Amino acid sequence: MPDPEKVAKGDLRDAKSSQKADAIFRGVTVAAGAVIVALIGLIAIVLVMQATPSLLANNVNFLTSSEWNTSDPENLQFGILDMFRVTVLSSIFALVLAVPVAIGIATFLVQYAPERLSRSLSALIDLLAAVPSIIYGMWGLIVLGPWLVPLSTWLNENLGWIFLFGDGNVSIAGGGTIFTAGVVLAIMILPIITSMSRETIRQTPSLHQEAALALGATKWEKIRMTCFPYAKSGMIAGSMLALGRALGETVAVLIILRAASAPGTLSLFDGGFTFASKIASGAAEFNHPLPTGAYIAAGLVLFILTFFVNLIARSVSGGKVNG
Repeated sequence: MPDPEKVAKGDLRDAKSSQKADAIFRGVTVAAGAVIVALIGLIAIVLVMQATPSLLANNVNFLTSSEWNTSDPENLQFGILDMFRVTVLSSIFALVLAVPVAIGIATFLVQYAPERLSRSLSALIDLLAAVPSIIYGMWGLIVLGPWLVPLSTWLNENLGWIFLFGDGNVSIAGGGTIFTAGVVLAIMILPIITSMSRETIRQTPSLHQEAALALGATKWEKIRMTCFPYAKSGMIAGSMLALGRALGETVAVLIILRAASAPGTLSLFDGGFTFASKIASGAAEFNHPLPTGAYIAAGLVLFILTFFVNLIARSVSGGKVNG
């Protein structure tokens, strides 16, 4: 018969060992989280330090000017107004196009499609995320842009009284506009929203769904009353993650959008640069601290913009993601 005293001592040692392991694991996880916070803070500090000298040497208002002339370090003139317009307008337009389609696809895959078809289509949609940006850009410029010209022309001629479809600062011919870029961005962010929406809809408790059906709800009513409320935070999180992807997209937008000689008009038929595409296009000027700092200042604004997008997303979704 085992000695009760030895058994008790063994259990005590096991408990102490388990507590020590828990403390080590907790310390490692806290350190990992602190590293992420520190990295974000260091990025922000470096951006501010590098951008400040150029902002002090700027001869126009950084926030309200559309000029961008950084070729002469002694006479810097740079503002982000046009870049802000193009970045926000193209990204929001892409989000408006992508979200309803993505949620519809996710609902079909989870609630209506047979299991084998659902797996195949899910894998196919996820593959869209693996296509390189440059491929999307070339396809948008060569194929989609010209194909969208008749639709763009019709919208401009018949709905031009709405500022979004009014005359832009570039020609509609060829399709090098925010309209084309927004459609391409919508396709690029579709897998992100679809994936997160699909998973959160799938994890809706079956008891909730069965209770709705037992009360006489139709299948659509069941989805609307149980699946969508449960998956709302996941849908919002996916949409905001996709918005961050659209805000920071570089190569595809740089290829599609035409440079504009006039300020933007908040029309979908404007051209110009986003923050990311402008920084990429100006890489040749990164040979002097002041012109480089101008582009870093633009990057700082994009950094702040994406930070607030994620902050708003967390607030809207209640600070959590179901599932």
